[in-house]
This record gives sequence, C-alpha cells and structure tokens, in this order.
Amino acid sequence: MYFFGGNIPILTIVVPCYNEESVLNETTIRLTRVIEELIMDHSISKDSQILYVDDGSIDHTWNTIEDLGHSSPFVKGLKLARNVGHQNALIAGLNIARNQADCVVSIDADLQDDVEVIKEFIQHYQNGYDVVYGVRQERKTDTFFKRTTALAFYKLMKVMGVNIVNNHADYRLISHRVLNCLGEFRETNLFLRGIIPLIGFKSTEVYYDRNERFAGESKYPLRKMLALGWEGITSFSVVPIRFVTYAGFVFMFLCLIASIYILGVKTLGHTASGWTSLMLSIWFIGGIQLIGLGIVGEYIGKIYKESKGRPKYIVELDNYSNPNRINQAIDSKKNKILVKI
Repeated sequence: MYFFGGNIPILTIVVPCYNEESVLNETTIRLTRVIEELIMDHSISKDSQILYVDDGSIDHTWNTIEDLGHSSPFVKGLKLARNVGHQNALIAGLNIARNQADCVVSIDADLQDDVEVIKEFIQHYQNGYDVVYGVRQERKTDTFFKRTTALAFYKLMKVMGVNIVNNHADYRLISHRVLNCLGEFRETNLFLRGIIPLIGFKSTEVYYDRNERFAGESKYPLRKMLALGWEGITSFSVVPIRFVTYAGFVFMFLCLIASIYILGVKTLGHTASGWTSLMLSIWFIGGIQLIGLGIVGEYIGKIYKESKGRPKYIVELDNYSNPNRINQAIDSKKNKILVKI
C-alpha cells in the first residue's frame, strides 16, 4: 500500500473548536501522547498532525491554538472567518487534511470521546478498514430526556431509510480514498453521520465509554440538537413529503365511509337542508387536495435529490480498465492518490 509518508501512514486528527480555550491545552497533551506512542510503535508517521479548526470563536481559542502551534511540533491551526457550524467546520478540516494525510480521525475538543481509542482505530485501518466508527457503549452520562430522544432519532432515521450507525456522533477514522469520495458530495446541507455510511467501503466499529466534558460548556444545547436532527432527516429522506400523499389516500378512504353514513342519515331524513352536500364536499375536496400536494411534493423531492449533485456511484475495485495494474500509486502534479485497481 502506498502512503504519503512512505511505508508508514500519516495521521491527521481534525478537531473542530468553538469557544474551547479552557480545554485545548489538556486536549493537546492527551492527543500528543497518543500520537507519540503510535509513532514509537511505528504505526503512524512522525509527520502526523493535530489540526484545530477554529469555527469563528469569540473567546481566545485562536490565540491558544497559535501558542500551541509554537510549542508543539504536531499542532496546526485553521481559522474560519465566521461561525459556520460544527459540520461545516469539520468538513473544512477534512478538506485541508486530504492534501497530505493517509487517514484522518475527527474528534471533538471537549475530551468526552476517549482519545485512547484512536490506537484501535489505527489497528483496524492497518487491517484494511477504510472507515472506523467510534460508538458509545452506553449513554449513562446523558439525561433521561437526551438519551430517549437520541435513541428515538436513530430509530426514526432507520425507518426513513437512512443508513446510520447507532450511538455514533462524529468520532471516526476515514481513509484517504474515503476523503476523496467525500469531496464528490457537493451538497450544502451536510450531515456527515449519514454521508459517510452512504459512501461505502469496508468499515467496522469500536465501542468505548464516553466521559464527562473536561471543561467549559456544551456547544450542543437542545435547540442545536433538534436542528441537527432535522438537518439529517431532510438531507436524506423524502418520506415526510410522502406522508402528505398517504394522508390524502387515508382521507379519501374516510370520505367513502363518511359518504355511506351521510347518505344514510340523509335517507332517514335527520339532516338539515344542504348538510349532506357540504359534508361530502369537505371530505372529498380535502382528500383530493392532499393527494395533489403529495404528487407535487414527489416532484419537488426529485428536484431536491438532483440539486444535491451526489455521485451516482463509487468504484471500490476495477480490474477491467487495466487488469495488469494492482495497488498502483499514481503521483499527480496536484495531489497523490491511491488507486486500488
């Protein structure tokens, strides 16, 4: 296998940050220790890095990143011009890391995710896995409300046909070729927890216990959690639109039942003048309107899918184009990519 760093892969740890000045020093100490141990074991290259992405922080996060960059050979920084949200900050870091990393681990700065798990990530990567998901073993540290709503969200996403890993946030390792494929997704509304499984390739899961936040406050209050959940649903499913169509057919069926009842009451003479026609009109027109909205929604849903510009397919192996080349490394002028054919 070809690596940027020769025979040993280069690892970049991408850490999105928003107002995290109180935790960055400790985060750097722990991540540096993991990187140094992996380098000593010859598991990763000495050119591996920690890339902090400052997502428009309003405290001294960037100043802290600059100081850490001067004192540590591993720390690099990327400062965004304004706050663009966790997912956009993360994708910005991944795009930068793609230029020189063989594999990338994404992790939040708050140290709730166990950094020691990165060693297991690297082991699985060396065993041929392109994606390694960090999955929470249990949710004891969550409140009852957060735990219940989170589990309900994962179930709802699966019902809507979205391939998502339960109890997985954005703690994962992805290989360079997954990073390249991720660059083919042109959509604005990013939900990486759904996009990464959509890419495919060989994947596995590593389970760990999540810790309490080391310092500072959570950057994901209920409002942002709901917004992220809604983003995930609307980015991957048109099922909500189809509910309108289903509701229309239900109303039409109820209209049929109501018609029998209304005509029966009319026959017995227990209705006021005009009541029968009014009731039948309301039920019938209501059903027709919902069906019509559902049909229009179906076409809007198709436009919505087309506008995302997602790749129609992703090739993992190709022994047709040139069967004599296997695991050949192509060194282009702009970038080095691994083509496994």
